[in-house]
Amino acid sequence: MKQIAIVSGKGGTGKTSLVASLAALAKERVVTADCDVDAPDLHLILQPTVRERREFFGMKKASIDESKCTKCGSCLDHCRFGAVHDFQIDPALCESCGVCKLVCPSEAVAMIDRLSGYAYISDTRFGPLVHAQLFPGEEASGKLVAMVREMARTVAASHKRDLVLIDGSPGIGCPVIASLTGVDLALVVTEPTITGEHDLERILDVAGHFGIKTLVCVNKYDLNLVAAQQIEDLCRARGVEIAGKLPFDPSVVDAMVQAKPIVEVGGPAAEAILGLWKNLAKQL
Repeated sequence: MKQIAIVSGKGGTGKTSLVASLAALAKERVVTADCDVDAPDLHLILQPTVRERREFFGMKKASIDESKCTKCGSCLDHCRFGAVHDFQIDPALCESCGVCKLVCPSEAVAMIDRLSGYAYISDTRFGPLVHAQLFPGEEASGKLVAMVREMARTVAASHKRDLVLIDGSPGIGCPVIASLTGVDLALVVTEPTITGEHDLERILDVAGHFGIKTLVCVNKYDLNLVAAQQIEDLCRARGVEIAGKLPFDPSVVDAMVQAKPIVEVGGPAAEAILGLWKNLAKQL
């Protein structure tokens, strides 16, 4: 089983739209995993039918048992986050450090599991989709990403599919690292802008740190040929291959409105994505 993570150093590069098209091209061999758990949107294109939901418990939150509390004030004095009010814990402010439990002389504080989101296994016309939703303001997004990836591997094994296609979060934070760890190949989607080039360097540094083979896709390259050439020069200097360059194509918007991958609608971008998919298949 091979795993490909499609990531981007910044948001809005077209990563999710590309993942949907790659899932359509891979067909019966793929399980797709949406690991952008803070703002998942792959389901908007793939239109899944949920068949299983699992609870996700993130960081434990402190809770005070009123029957044991002597109102000594130790928790209030030691909480650095202002989470204690009237000898109760505000879960929105609690950072799960556990110091209140440690200093409580009457053992009135307990760290309890908190439902932080859900993970789903769904069916789509391109095969299984594993996705998740982290509740607003909740922590441990990397832990939820790890859960989604483990579920995707299990689904792939049970369905005898040899490819897991991961739609990662933008940026270089914890959920991105959790999306990249242990994959066979990373495809970084960037765009020909100053911020695109800057954030491309950051995500290449992250992938390089973990020793992950990395390819680059330049989306809408023809909107700024000078910047696109600078990105190519950057990749060449780092020894990173450009796997594909996608042109600006209004058909992409038409496809999104129809909730379809661009390869189902056609156009110059669809043809370029087909070439990109062939390059990825050679790498695998």
